[in-house]
Amino acid sequence: MQIEIYSDVVCPWCFIGKRRLEQALETAGYADQAHIAWHPFQLNPRMPKSGTDRRVYLEAKFGGSEALRAMEERIAKAGEIDGIVFAFDRMARTPNTFDAHRAMWFAQQRGKQDELAEALFHAYFTEGRDIGDTQVLVEVAAETGLDGDEVRQFLASDEGIEEVRTEEAAGHRMGIRVSLTSY
Repeated sequence: MQIEIYSDVVCPWCFIGKRRLEQALETAGYADQAHIAWHPFQLNPRMPKSGTDRRVYLEAKFGGSEALRAMEERIAKAGEIDGIVFAFDRMARTPNTFDAHRAMWFAQQRGKQDELAEALFHAYFTEGRDIGDTQVLVEVAAETGLDGDEVRQFLASDEGIEEVRTEEAAGHRMGIRVSLTSY
């Protein structure tokens, strides 16, 4: 069974959805038969390469600190059901995720894409690591068993750029869009 997912690794609902999909596949007895392919979809495609202050960005996006707090509470409650403990207080930056998507593309070529998706979600949402930073991407990829030096060299090259852009454009052609209420 092939499952195609368009996602961004800074989307908390995508992290929750990943856990729920895994649970559903396990319950239905299909966990060993499913192959999940992760495709890039940036929630914040115009994000500066260095990212931005998370709180300032999200308060502006969602209408203030109270609206953001309420959204984080809803996400935290939903995550708890699936064993995810969101550490919003540790997350200082909203990263540009293009290189994270490139790393995911690289991991797919080596049969480690799902592992890297999980590791990136975990690193960002539970540890507060800046997954827009090349060194962090290399470290997280190495934690999944990928060769850190290979990942570093890959991210320093132009390899995978066109492929990731092509995959993201395919999602847009299918009608995938960012909602104004997207995290």
